[in-house]
Amino acid sequence: MDGWRMKYFPVLADFVRNGGHGSRTQSEQLRIELCCRPAAEILEHHEESVKLLLSNAEPEDRLTFVHRSLLFITELLLSLRSADSAATRENAEAEQLLLRANVVHSVSIEDERSSKFETVLQQMDSGVALFDGAGTLRFLNVQMSRLLQVPRKSLIGGTLFELLFHPSLPLNVRKHILRAVKEMKRSRRFQGEFQDASGRVLLVSISQSEELDGDYLVSVKDVSEYKQIEQAAFQNDKLAMLGKIAAAIAHEIRNPLTSIRGFIQLLNPYLAEIGKQEYGRIILSEIDRANDIIYEFLNSSKPTAPMKQKVIVSLLLKETILLSESEALMKGIEIRHEIFDPFLTVAIDAKQIKQVLLNIINNAMDAIADTDDNRKGNIAITSRKEGKYALISIKDNGKGMMRSTLNRLFDPFFTTKEEGTGLGLSVSYRIISNHGGTIHVDSQLNEGTEFLIYLPCVEGKE
Repeated sequence: MDGWRMKYFPVLADFVRNGGHGSRTQSEQLRIELCCRPAAEILEHHEESVKLLLSNAEPEDRLTFVHRSLLFITELLLSLRSADSAATRENAEAEQLLLRANVVHSVSIEDERSSKFETVLQQMDSGVALFDGAGTLRFLNVQMSRLLQVPRKSLIGGTLFELLFHPSLPLNVRKHILRAVKEMKRSRRFQGEFQDASGRVLLVSISQSEELDGDYLVSVKDVSEYKQIEQAAFQNDKLAMLGKIAAAIAHEIRNPLTSIRGFIQLLNPYLAEIGKQEYGRIILSEIDRANDIIYEFLNSSKPTAPMKQKVIVSLLLKETILLSESEALMKGIEIRHEIFDPFLTVAIDAKQIKQVLLNIINNAMDAIADTDDNRKGNIAITSRKEGKYALISIKDNGKGMMRSTLNRLFDPFFTTKEEGTGLGLSVSYRIISNHGGTIHVDSQLNEGTEFLIYLPCVEGKE
């Protein structure tokens, strides 16, 4: 592509965006390159550039863009002619009239076509952008503008450099764009995933093809939901594998442990005689700890269906809090309870759900105990109806978690505690899933963590 053609669209777009007052330096450079070009060639390229400009404009801005583009080409043509030549001036005015007719006709054709093709592009759930070889932005759909958090009208015709340093562009988005550009320069193609500040996972693809005359096509798609489905499937696969392992080893380990425990108890009198009774106590406590681990291991893989009955959520929470209050008082932690719907009812296995709630509350107390600033511990428990679900929230002001920890929170055997088994939350995830519910976690480092448990509501109360 000729150099003047590469420069024409950015200069025109800058002129139109700025209300008919573009960069004088860029306009002057363009005039120098166009001084020997036939008017018909300039008019033809101008018409193509106007079509491209209108394809990126909002409907209410199109007429304004047409008028400003006419002003641009009029000034350009007049500046390319000798001011003293009346005949040339007449020719330029005739060309302007011809151009006006062509552009108006193009606008009507553009409006007719955009009702189908452009609407499809604008309504896609993927963000789409097109850059030419010089890095000038030639097309941008609405979804891409939303993902960048920058208005469309301030970008079209601008360069990649101008986009990177746009005042509305978030810093984390700028970092991702720079990374993608570096990878693109190295391998001539890029595809990767980014996570933005709000936690969304974005799939970014950049490609250059001959069909686009060497232009770069950039597409961005929000794949957060697909990632959640993939993670849930992966979690279920791990739990299924865990169940097979548990079924194979449970009896093989517990039976010999029972025998060892019995013989140690028989040897206790002898150990007491020789002053080694402490050894016996340690062995018995370690055997009991091993049995506890096996018990949790078995529970994490039990496929048994919950024995459901109708339960009022407020009563379930009060019973659970009673079981935790004494330990919380000893640790100086206050448990606050707020009910928004006193008759909110769910069909659950009360023992299993109570196990989940106690596990999360105990984790909250541990997180508060691990803080370094001696803050007053608070655990807020609330319940309310949200759509078809009963939402139970357990929020603490403990040490919080990093995102890397959050991503593995429900993995079997993953734990951040020195004496933890890493099975408690894995069991909780399985129990909530078996009840047709979901469990989500939101956490900020050094601020606290909130567990959100969704259980299907039912009518009636018992």
